[in-house]
Amino acid sequence: MFPIHRPRRLRTHPQLRRMVRETVLTTSDFIYPLFAVPGEGIANEVKSMPGVYQLSVDKIVEEAKEVYDLGIPAIILFGIPADKDVDATGAWHDCGIVQKAATAVKAAVPDLIVVVDTCLCEYTSHGHCGYLQVGDLTGRVLNDPTLELLKKTAVSQVNAGADIIAPSGMMDGFVQAIRQGLDEAGFQDTPILSYAAKYASAYYGPFRDAADSTPQFGDRRTYQMDPGNSREAIKEIELDIAEGADMLMVKPALAYMDIIWRVKEASNLPVAAYNVSGEYSMIKAAALNGWVDEERVVLETLTGFKRAGADLILTYHAKDAARWLK
Repeated sequence: MFPIHRPRRLRTHPQLRRMVRETVLTTSDFIYPLFAVPGEGIANEVKSMPGVYQLSVDKIVEEAKEVYDLGIPAIILFGIPADKDVDATGAWHDCGIVQKAATAVKAAVPDLIVVVDTCLCEYTSHGHCGYLQVGDLTGRVLNDPTLELLKKTAVSQVNAGADIIAPSGMMDGFVQAIRQGLDEAGFQDTPILSYAAKYASAYYGPFRDAADSTPQFGDRRTYQMDPGNSREAIKEIELDIAEGADMLMVKPALAYMDIIWRVKEASNLPVAAYNVSGEYSMIKAAALNGWVDEERVVLETLTGFKRAGADLILTYHAKDAARWLK
């Protein structure tokens, strides 16, 4: 073998390394998350997520323009309403905060793809992703009644201008219910990006600050997946495909690259990975302390997601990564 075979020959020059690189990260891979709040001229930095802000609709539009100019093709919108109730009214009302943001962004940047998070936890007074049994403090969501809320929410969001619906509540049958609702409303061409394998993860901590969605009691383990399970992820994606999902998501990403790989191997649909808040904040904290080279660590991490099989990456690093890649 040696000295005939010398793999280092293909590593001798930067251009040569670029020519033979197997996985190439581009700005087209990114979806940038944004958090919409009521008001005007508002930009509240999330303390646990340096560089991430809760933004009023006018500021969301400014961000959307910047994102588009950087070559990032899409954003995903989350909403923090002024008022919350048990019916999650702010999620499906035509004047909801996400609806207002989606309409404004599409008017200002029509070619930017607007994905909307179709969930209820930001809008319920108890912080869970649907209806609860009266008096039940375990956080066990009533599955089938919640599907009707999700249908209404999805139709309202598309009416407001959303291009892609991304249901994230992990309710059984939610893709089928939303597909039915969209089709009945005349939105047969609107794709569904399903949070197909969403784990009950500790990595979501900072997101609770950003989206003001911490459960008031219990937790979400009765509907989100157990971190120890991988075969179950395949079962979930197979069900979502059968129900009409157009794209699949794995969340979180960093500790679940094996799941990204398995989902990619088991399906012929585009696979998204959500580089979640805790993953983002750990790198930010280490970089702010001078412990890591932020640019190199971020780009290496994002490349790792793509190498594992992700076609799309939802990441709070998207703007910085786009600048570094340029």
